[in-house]
Amino acid sequence: MKIAIIGLGKMGFQIVEKLVAGGIEVVAYDQSNLTIDAAAAKGAIGASSREDVVAKFSGEPAVIWLMIPAQFVESEISAWELLLPKGSTLIDGGNSDYRESQKRAEQLIPKNINFVDVGTSGGILGAANGFSLMVGGSNEGYENIKPVLELLSKPSGSYNYFGPGGTGHFVKMVHNAIEYGVMESLAEGYHLLKEGPYKELNLAKVAEVWQHGSIIESSLNGLAQQALAENPNLDGVEGVVSESGETRWTLESAKELNIEMPVTQAAFDVRIQSQNGKVSYATKLLAVLRNKFGGHVENPK
Repeated sequence: MKIAIIGLGKMGFQIVEKLVAGGIEVVAYDQSNLTIDAAAAKGAIGASSREDVVAKFSGEPAVIWLMIPAQFVESEISAWELLLPKGSTLIDGGNSDYRESQKRAEQLIPKNINFVDVGTSGGILGAANGFSLMVGGSNEGYENIKPVLELLSKPSGSYNYFGPGGTGHFVKMVHNAIEYGVMESLAEGYHLLKEGPYKELNLAKVAEVWQHGSIIESSLNGLAQQALAENPNLDGVEGVVSESGETRWTLESAKELNIEMPVTQAAFDVRIQSQNGKVSYATKLLAVLRNKFGGHVENPK
């Protein structure tokens, strides 16, 4: 099988590496020639333009996976739909608004292009552990890319198909909102431990105990354990926490459906307030956790 990965950032590059290592032929394209060259050094086929990507498929239907920020997806799809042969599959593997993905799936039907939205979770740990892949869109497109999903989910990840265009991104959106709440709860708990009556508590040891058999054992708590062992006071971390859109969209969707999400709203508000100067040990830990699992900058400008 052959697939093109468009966007060679942290996640896109990992996907290229994992697919190449698994024996899948990968065409790699990015705005940066340096990242294209780096992907080629890993065994991918470098492409110099969108047209060159399509040419690599020798006139056959192409499989294109976009791994780019949400704000660029619309223009990219507009460009690709003019180039792709009928029967091609176009995948949005980033964190797009599911409502936009619904529209894009409908938009591509007359073009006979299979649109697939893949919510991709696993962060910078996904290459080693296996990604969690939430799939929506064209069923035909899903069947076309099953070998890719199977490989990306190894050794301990998972994937599944949830329904028409937008469902993959909807499931991923809610996943990220839950992530906000869990991260906030952990950060608040460790903040209380640090500022509580027992000033010499070793928080890394607390996290280690919790990480073995307790009910809150989790990937996020494991990353908290690492962070607290490396930098107990979180020195040098400003505590400003970014938000990337998915939880904002979740709250908008919940409001439309008259569903209350007080925990998610509170976690979202903490991040917004941190951007306005209200920082604490808890927001510092949030920033460090985002760096640990997603490679996000600890001190965003």
